[in-house]
Amino acid sequence: MMRKWILVSLLSLPFAVNANPIELRAAGSLKNAMKDIVMAYQQTDDQKVATDFGPSGLLRKRIENGEQVDLFASANMKHPQTLEAAGKGGNVVMFARNQMCALAQPNVNINSEGLLAVMLDPKVRVGTSTPKADPSGDYAWKIFAKADDVKAGAKTKLEQKALQLTGGENSAKAPKGRNTYGWVMENKRADVFLTYCTNAVLAQKEVNDLQIVQMPAPLAVGANYGLIVLDDAQKDTWKLAMFILSEPGQTILADYGFDAPLKQ
Repeated sequence: MMRKWILVSLLSLPFAVNANPIELRAAGSLKNAMKDIVMAYQQTDDQKVATDFGPSGLLRKRIENGEQVDLFASANMKHPQTLEAAGKGGNVVMFARNQMCALAQPNVNINSEGLLAVMLDPKVRVGTSTPKADPSGDYAWKIFAKADDVKAGAKTKLEQKALQLTGGENSAKAPKGRNTYGWVMENKRADVFLTYCTNAVLAQKEVNDLQIVQMPAPLAVGANYGLIVLDDAQKDTWKLAMFILSEPGQTILADYGFDAPLKQ
């Protein structure tokens, strides 16, 4: 009986580290960088962190539907700001930037200046992620809208021909450990695929002969990434959030090709 009392007493003592891990949800494009950030954070703090990555729009829906999440890192500002407006979290902070690029198959004759003409070619299959579910798809649609200023009617043509291959609830999933965009292109599901430049670099590391094409100035679209601490988050969540915004966290983001605005 005495042993049971001692055990219960010990379990009731206030420990510095929460028993439950911090629940972090982050955009799929952040997966590699955020895993390294979490690893670096855990070298300074014993608090465990549980991560899950996916399209930001789908992650936002899960939070809205009641999933217990402490910290949400989105590939746009809109999804965390929607949660903030609904009273589900604090202020949204922009913690990283990205740019959109085009991945192209090795046999496609393409460069930055001729990118739009190639995408409008009826024989060229243009792949994107899924708008609303994944910000990458929304950014692709912004490129299409900008294309209309370059060539009348381009927006409608591109939206009609675009293949929404990733980021949706029913999108085919890449095998575990594979880069989604490298896998899509390796399987010849698109001739040109619009995605974040950071994703394009990772895809090219897996499929070496893929081409990475920068957007010409008239079509350039940047992506601002937003961070929000959710209501009822564990107390140590703020420490992880601040680490992401700190010099070490921002340096890791920069190492993966993100523009880290808070890096000194």
